[in-house]
Amino acid sequence: MGHRVHMDQNKKLAMFGVTHVLVIDVFSKKVVAHSTMPIKNNLAIYENVFRPAVLAYGMCDQMRVDHGKEFYLTLFMQELLSSHRHNQERRPYLQTSSTRNHIVERIWPEVNNRVNYPLKTTLLGLVDQEEICMNDSLVRYCVSNLTGCLCEIGLTRLVESWNAHRIPGRGIPNDLAGRGCPKKIQQELLPHSAEAADLYSQQLGSSLTRHSTFGVDPFSTEQDKITVENQFAEQYSDISDLYS
Repeated sequence: MGHRVHMDQNKKLAMFGVTHVLVIDVFSKKVVAHSTMPIKNNLAIYENVFRPAVLAYGMCDQMRVDHGKEFYLTLFMQELLSSHRHNQERRPYLQTSSTRNHIVERIWPEVNNRVNYPLKTTLLGLVDQEEICMNDSLVRYCVSNLTGCLCEIGLTRLVESWNAHRIPGRGIPNDLAGRGCPKKIQQELLPHSAEAADLYSQQLGSSLTRHSTFGVDPFSTEQDKITVENQFAEQYSDISDLYS
């Protein structure tokens, strides 16, 4: 990655169990990783945003986030691996108010207009028509799950477009970012989220929420969940049609 990156969250659909998190390279303005999850969660953010970004583009010199507790695991690993950064003069990370996260804030209006607001309008219409009841824990879980899948489709399309668009006076984010830092970090140094959370607990003496759901998960086993997801996939082989 470049010298600095900003990581931020978007909660415009939080009432329906959807939160976006993305990280953007300050120099190139390229979105280097993103994820959609039911509720902001330390392990999910580390596993699906920070870890893939670092593996693909290398360690950033400095990461900026707001003061949210959901970034604790990411900041812990950023500091733990700080010796692998190109520039050792900067602090590994900064925590500032979200209003000062200028770079990443510029993409959220695009996300809201193209992804969040159309889906939110539809969902609010379903609530008003009493087609769905968000006080029902099972409905909450299902709405969160399906809306998250749809948002991921829209967000992925938007990010691809954003990274390929030309910034006046600068260039195209994909071109400016190149392949990231020439010195990549070894995968063994970036454990998966469960192991990283264990390390966090051992060194800091506090635990993190392992898994977050919106509503109550109706599946008693992982196999039950897979079975239902396969049945759903048979009926709706391409849910991008539903998003469109």
